[in-house]
Amino acid sequence: MWLIGVAGALVLGAVLWGPLVSNVEQPKYTVVESDGIIDIRDYPAMIVAEAEVSSEREKAINQGFRLIAGYIFGNNLSSQKVAMTAPVTQEVSITEQTGEKIAMTAPVTQQGAGSSWKVRFIMPASYTMESLPKPRDPKVQLSQIASRRFTVIRFSGMAGEASLQRQTARLTQFIAARKLTAVSAPSYAFYNPPWTLPFMRRNEVMIEISR
Repeated sequence: MWLIGVAGALVLGAVLWGPLVSNVEQPKYTVVESDGIIDIRDYPAMIVAEAEVSSEREKAINQGFRLIAGYIFGNNLSSQKVAMTAPVTQEVSITEQTGEKIAMTAPVTQQGAGSSWKVRFIMPASYTMESLPKPRDPKVQLSQIASRRFTVIRFSGMAGEASLQRQTARLTQFIAARKLTAVSAPSYAFYNPPWTLPFMRRNEVMIEISR
């Protein structure tokens, strides 16, 4: 019986761990309209740390994630520490003991053209371009993104290629039916660490539209 109890505790821990470590600062947005799992959202201007990676999609997001995680966990030119705004995910294992720590945020977004992908972390809202530490790695860049309007479809699961294509098709159909004007290629947002159970995950496909 104790084995059953231990197994149950492990399963419960796996279920809860993903959402707990995903409970970090997220970009604020205004929902203009909602239709089931599809939103039209207005996002304010924000700062992102980004890395451009040439590879197939899954490898690209892993490589980009590592580059930017290195930056936010200490691979920057500042020695000042910044308090975390939420519990640290497992990426803290690569934190340098010296250098500035920046609060982890969600989502990590990914945008690609062909085999070149741009992976981004949205920086905490308390920072400005002037107050953020400068990256040591030239592959990591800081950029100011203007306010934008997106159509967004939210879904759970593993977000493999077939799932992303299916959700992108649904979002494209929504845009056409509403006679909206798309002004960007689809980008993908992943809110959870990789060990999160599939049914607990939050994934999104986002397409910018004109106002």
